[in-house]
Amino acid sequence: MSTTAPVVLVIDDEPQIHRFLGPALEAAGYMALRAETGADGIRLAAERAPALVLLDLGLPDLDGKLLIPRLRAFSPAPVVILSARDRETEKVAALDAGADDYVEKPFALGELLARLRAVLRRAGGGAVEAMGAVMRSGPLEVDLARRTARVEGGEPLKLTPREWDLLVALMRGGEGRVVTQRQLLGTVWGPAHVEDTQYLRVYVGHLRHKLGAAAGLIRTEPGVGYRFGEEA
Repeated sequence: MSTTAPVVLVIDDEPQIHRFLGPALEAAGYMALRAETGADGIRLAAERAPALVLLDLGLPDLDGKLLIPRLRAFSPAPVVILSARDRETEKVAALDAGADDYVEKPFALGELLARLRAVLRRAGGGAVEAMGAVMRSGPLEVDLARRTARVEGGEPLKLTPREWDLLVALMRGGEGRVVTQRQLLGTVWGPAHVEDTQYLRVYVGHLRHKLGAAAGLIRTEPGVGYRFGEEA
């Protein structure tokens, strides 16, 4: 394994996960680091500065959600949750705590590796390109200075102010990253409306309709939020 390979820190107390993921990550071009407790994970994150952290929520010494802000305090590495907890509330809590993505166990290796690539692209600039005041993803171009959005170079879309704010919030969330309903509602409608999920569903529907050929850029994570960008 090259010493320049991106380091992925796997914080999980299940030995079988490490036995499976270690070789799989290395075969995909990463260097895998192993930690079985939150304390070891913090230590290795500080010592080795990983490019990405795979984090289990059910650690023996603390809940994984509590580890996210500790990692965020000193490390810019994106955090992908890898957990058997499949309840919506767990997903939303982890994402609101600062996780970049959430993959349920058991998982398909191909999907996991695709999620890692998408998160790393986002961390490095991603497929949502920022060029001055212009952002692009697939066929969509958004000019922040002119407040215009075009699909495949066509005429500017006729977006309401709320639809515009929602589109920009989704794009700024990052290519392939889950943005929770609460995050979007707080950003677009304000803190008093973080529970008004019906607003969000209605406006996402309107926005998809107006995006036309680019509507597939907005993907639903049921009960959690939305991903923006092309499929990995």
